[in-house]
Amino acid sequence: MISPPTLHIHLVSDATGETNHQIARACLVQFDGVRAKEHVWSLVRTRSYLDKVIAGLEAHPGPVLFTLVEPELRRRLEEACRRLEVPCIAILDPVLSALGSHLGLKSHGRPGRQHELDAAYFRRIEAMDYTLAHDDGQHVHDLEDADIVVVGVSRTSKTPTSLYLANRGYKTANVPIVPGIDPPDEIFHLRKPLVVAFTTDPTRLIQVRRNRVLMLKQREETDYVALEQVRREVADARRMFERNGWPVIDVTRRSIEETAAAVLQHLETGDNDNG
Repeated sequence: MISPPTLHIHLVSDATGETNHQIARACLVQFDGVRAKEHVWSLVRTRSYLDKVIAGLEAHPGPVLFTLVEPELRRRLEEACRRLEVPCIAILDPVLSALGSHLGLKSHGRPGRQHELDAAYFRRIEAMDYTLAHDDGQHVHDLEDADIVVVGVSRTSKTPTSLYLANRGYKTANVPIVPGIDPPDEIFHLRKPLVVAFTTDPTRLIQVRRNRVLMLKQREETDYVALEQVRREVADARRMFERNGWPVIDVTRRSIEETAAAVLQHLETGDNDNG
């Protein structure tokens, strides 16, 4: 049996891209026999990053769904799409009609079809199972099977971000960087997964950790919440990240959705070349 051709679809947003992702999925499942490859371009707010988007579009031409507020960015994206002769859709109203025209298919028009137990659903379940089994440095022997490996000091949103990415279908492991304890050697030799490092402002980190300590009803002060020790812990971790060439995301002022969008941005732009 001949596999159906792959439709490359580019989701371009100046925010997290969740709206694009949900609408693209809801529409694509209305067409039988279509295998889609999503290129997620989130937090597109500068001309330089839009240039990367256009380069990706040139490499894999296909429909563009976008949510961009900045007029100049919108204009440049639309011009690139006209040059490449691909649909450029400011999402919502024209999504179904434009995809139908591009694919030469008529949509089924059945609401809720995106909730059927399709291959994407099972990929998300598999990703969630993997992510739960590889939380907080567990089972490092098969990290090579991950799509993404998140590293960072304690309380930098590694687990919730990993679960969010798993729900998007990405097998995500997270490994803590603990003072005085060598990280597992496996993370320094990974070739396939994107290894991405989380950092944060030490003062904000102490606030988060103090809340955690209070929740656990622990009264004793420890290095875990001491300012100088935490500053040193964050600085030492940052130096490790830089030595290994891992992309670093500052999660201080980011929501989980924004952090995940930044991770996927690195994954899309090829920052996962660990060889």
